[in-house]
Amino acid sequence: MNVAAVAPPMAEQSSEGTLAAPAGETVADLMTEPVGIFSARTTVGEAIEVLREATQSAFITYCYIVDPEDRLIGLVVMREMLFATPETPLAEIMIPNPFVLRKDMTLADALSAALKRHFPVYPVVDSEDRLAGLVRGADLFANRAVEISAQAGAMVGVEKEERLSTPLLRSLKLRHPWLQVNLLTAFVAAAVVGIFEDTLSRLVILAVFLPVMAGQTGNTGCQALAVALRGMTLGEVKAGSARTLVRKEGMLGFANGLLVGLTAGTGMFAYALMQGEAEPVRFGIVVLVAMVVACTISGIAGALIPLTLKRLGADPATASSIFLTTASDVASMGIFLSLATILL
Repeated sequence: MNVAAVAPPMAEQSSEGTLAAPAGETVADLMTEPVGIFSARTTVGEAIEVLREATQSAFITYCYIVDPEDRLIGLVVMREMLFATPETPLAEIMIPNPFVLRKDMTLADALSAALKRHFPVYPVVDSEDRLAGLVRGADLFANRAVEISAQAGAMVGVEKEERLSTPLLRSLKLRHPWLQVNLLTAFVAAAVVGIFEDTLSRLVILAVFLPVMAGQTGNTGCQALAVALRGMTLGEVKAGSARTLVRKEGMLGFANGLLVGLTAGTGMFAYALMQGEAEPVRFGIVVLVAMVVACTISGIAGALIPLTLKRLGADPATASSIFLTTASDVASMGIFLSLATILL
């Protein structure tokens, strides 16, 4: 769920120290199945054809390059594919040795390692560096923000976090309802893409840019979510300040969307020009407008969702990332494809 940008090597340890996390939980508890996996020899054109089908059922932010033994050797940012020719092997545009999380890492260690990174998705590898899964940035942001005060449950008025010693049935009761909700919201997001299947089939170029839209808007929402949860945890969000928080995050989303949209729109214009599209300027305008609107909505959602969930008596840390991911994906995909259908 955050920017679709180059994943740098491991950064230095934060001076803020190691963050607390529920005992016994590891990265594997947040992990989902990996998608967007290719070999180094795969060309950009071949990858685009695969992604056109895959994006109808999954939201792919990065492409992951593995060797014959499934060891992760690189990562491809979608915008790099915009400027590459179809014959270019992914090995030539991949980022070698990307930042990764280890499957057996405790959440405390993972949160500390990712403290200065706001990526939409983190690859997870096992002890032999094989790609094991993915963790969305929204999930890590939620865990990090709630745990920074060591009084998360008491300060936001929710039950004590699940522990290693929690009975099996109790753990099932705590976790399973949100998995059902997550499944339903995933259907909603997938349905939005399905509505525009004809548009994607007609304009293949859009499939390459869908993950860029999802990554940027998702990261905008994650940043707003982190600030909102941190404020709630530390008791900074009062009755009269909630509206100010939502307004501020909406304005930040607009400003960031405008700046990022100008860059992304220029990239889309250049790529459309390279692909021989008749009206590349329109492609750039669609990306710019969609990015501004989607980032604004995502920023507002990142602040509003945890506030709303807390008011309804739900755990904002557990549930916020589910609804934020859906809101960001639906906003980015829906607005982008709607504008493309109308203007292109």
